[in-house]
Parts: sequence; C-alpha cells; structure tokens
Amino acid sequence: MKTIEPGAVLLYYDGAQIFEGRDPIGGHYIAMMIDTVANGDFRYVATGAKPERLRQFRVGEMSLRELFLDAPGGEWFFIDGDPLYEEPLTLLPQEGALAERDDLLPGHFRMRGAPVDDLAHQRAIESNRTAMEFSIEPPETAHGHRVRLDTLIDVLVEIRTMVRHAYLSATRHLPDPNKDGHLMDVVAHAAPGSYRVILEAAAPIGQMALPLLDEPGDLVKGLERMDEVFKNAQDPDKAQEIFLDHEESLEKAYIRLLRILADKDTGFNYSWADPLILQTHYGGVSAAVAKKLYGTLSESVELRTEEVEIEGKFARVNLGPGTWGLDTDAGIKRGKTRENGPPLEGLTVGARYRFHCTAEVKGDATGREDTTLYLDNIVLLSENQDENSDA
Repeated sequence: MKTIEPGAVLLYYDGAQIFEGRDPIGGHYIAMMIDTVANGDFRYVATGAKPERLRQFRVGEMSLRELFLDAPGGEWFFIDGDPLYEEPLTLLPQEGALAERDDLLPGHFRMRGAPVDDLAHQRAIESNRTAMEFSIEPPETAHGHRVRLDTLIDVLVEIRTMVRHAYLSATRHLPDPNKDGHLMDVVAHAAPGSYRVILEAAAPIGQMALPLLDEPGDLVKGLERMDEVFKNAQDPDKAQEIFLDHEESLEKAYIRLLRILADKDTGFNYSWADPLILQTHYGGVSAAVAKKLYGTLSESVELRTEEVEIEGKFARVNLGPGTWGLDTDAGIKRGKTRENGPPLEGLTVGARYRFHCTAEVKGDATGREDTTLYLDNIVLLSENQDENSDA
C-alpha cells in the first residue's frame, strides 16, 4: 500500500488535528483527525492536495473543506496512526465520493496561526538565548523550499525594525537599558512548504548582565510588546482601537510589514521562546487578513502645514484649471490655487515670481508623505523692481 511521510502539524489540540504529508514521489497530502482507534492511535481522513491550493489553505485564503473537495482525481483515504511518531503512515483507499460524506468533511475552517512544531523553543534551549522563528509563504513556496530574495530581505528589514521599536518602547522606562539588547542573528532556516527563518539574541543569557540569573532579558519585553501589536490580527475590525495603545514608530513598522505581506500575497507567522520561560509565544497574520488590515490601518492620516516660499519663472504646464507651475533652480514646482486665493490670470509665462504658499503634508501610517502646495500670495520679481512689491 502507498505510504506518506508526515510533515508539518498545522493544528494541534490533544494530538495532531491537521497535518501535511508527502509520498515517496513528492506528492502532497492533507489529513484531518476524525476519531480514535482501538490501539490508542488516531484515525484521519486524507486527500491529495495541489501545492498551490495547500499554500492557499496555510495562509488563510482557502477553507479546509474546499481543500478536501479539490483533491486531485477525487481520491481519498483513511490513515490510522499518529504523525508525531514521525514514521511512515499507510494510506487506506476509500470508495465513493468524499463530497457525499458530509459526516467526514470538515467545516469551513481557515488557518489563522502558525504550525506548532516548536523550532523557537528547541533553539532557545539549545543555545541558551532568546530565539524567534518566523515563516512566510508567498506563491513560490508552493513549488519548493524557496522564496524571492527581495521578499525575504523586505520582511527581515521590517522584522528587525519592529523588534527594535518594540524593545525601545518596552525598556524606555528602565534606568540603563542595554542599547544593543534588541540585536538578533539569523542562525538557520528549514521547513518544506514554507520558508522559515530562525533568529537568536546576539548574546546568550549569561552575557546580558541581568540583575538575576533566573530573570529573562530585556529582549523578551520587546517581543511581548510585539505580541500586543499582532493581537489586532485576531480582530481586524478593532485594529484602530488596539493601535491607540502603541507608539507611532512601532505602528508604522507594523503597517509597512503588512504592506509587504499584502503585496507579496503571503501570510506571516512567528513564535518566540526564552530558556527561562516555559511557554512559547505565537503570533502572526494570514495573507487575507494582512490585506484587510493594511487597507484599514493605512487610511489613518496625519496632516501638518508649513509656510514656504518658491521663486521661479511662471511656466505653462499641463495641469488643468486652478493649478500652476514655477520653473525653479530645482525643477518645476507644481501646486494649486484656493477658491478665495489669488487668481492666475494676468501672470506672464517666463516672468519671474515669488509664490508664498502653504504646504499641506499628509502622512499615512506607513510613513509615506504627500505634499500639496496651495498658493497664498504672488510677488513679481524683476531686476528693475523691488522684489517685495506685490503683483
């Protein structure tokens, strides 16, 4: 009979509830616990799974029911055993259509959290350092253990920024925080079906100058603060309300990460652990929720105004009614007129003017800024005329 090697456990509760598997020729499978059998093992219903569809399930874009009903060839199986033994599992072929077995089909469950094989905890114990593991699953992971270089770099940069700002926020009240306490090293990456990276604190526990040897380091405080930010992924409709409790720099780093996840169509899951803490902490966001959160949080706008002066030659630019351009030493500067502001009629193309303007600067939650110049006053400049006289 055909067998599969058990892979990542995607959901665990008193046993592996959902897990992946691979057959000897590389075929992908998905299995869900449905019962126990006489010898204490579990019974699973299983089907083959197309790699891209399996990825879509892992990142929350497809329900488990849809994944089972999309089985290649409609084949389905029972498995009796326990994938946590890490031994080959036998596929027991079943007759009929799985679509007609509503008693076996799952509901419309969607993935929200990270796989449970605890690399962060293992690494923290082995290295005696705080460790963090994260995974991303952009479309290319469906076809092998790979990720685009620019995607990995973008995510690493934003994770570094988030950890730094979370650390600074959590330790700001301390009398003498370690300025390098947030530093982490990339130490390993491995897992089929996704791209997983392990980070470690740059210094082991014994080198962190702790007041007590049995007390976790300050990096833990920063990671706990990061956990609080990711809580809004559990309730996207309250994301703005959750964000009110956090500093602006941390918020912006999080939203920049959401933008990357949305653009790359990937979820992000992480876990972290510390040798002095028994519990592993988990967090993350599916690709679908990342898109929704980014759309919600990036709408928050800050507005500030500045008074500016611009000198240059009035230019004929194709901007439409109520807009203007000055040809300055730094290039064409463009702006708008207000409803009750000075008119542009009577200005001479090529003549030199000084425009007094109000610059309205709008910044979204990612740190991007957009500046609009509004004309307040016009001064005509010439060699034979006082530059301060009004036009």
